[in-house]
Amino acid sequence: MTAAPTVPSLDGLVMAPVEDQAPGQVGTRTRFTYHEQDGVIWADYAGGDVVRGQLIGTREGDELDFRYVQLKTDGETASGHCVSRIEVLDDGRIRLRETWEWESRPGSGTSVVEQVTPDL
Repeated sequence: MTAAPTVPSLDGLVMAPVEDQAPGQVGTRTRFTYHEQDGVIWADYAGGDVVRGQLIGTREGDELDFRYVQLKTDGETASGHCVSRIEVLDDGRIRLRETWEWESRPGSGTSVVEQVTPDL
């Protein structure tokens, strides 16, 4: 039996890392635009050192499991795997706690990505 999500759809949400990762990787200037339909999630992302990136995977309950691929400003491409846990912040925004690993090169880590709200 599939776990029911406690967090609504991520479809249309814009997310950003709360802090920079290592130089040349996703950082606070990177923006992810998420889409979701019938348990499938995907996102386009860009900003900072990333010219363009895409992720695609699945959602089961409040967990995302996806692969990502990106092109950096220096022309390097990279790909990896990530598992994210969805949380709701006190102000109602969405947070993703991520555990990731590169598949195209050595390295792994954790990160936090949060929903960006437009400035009013």
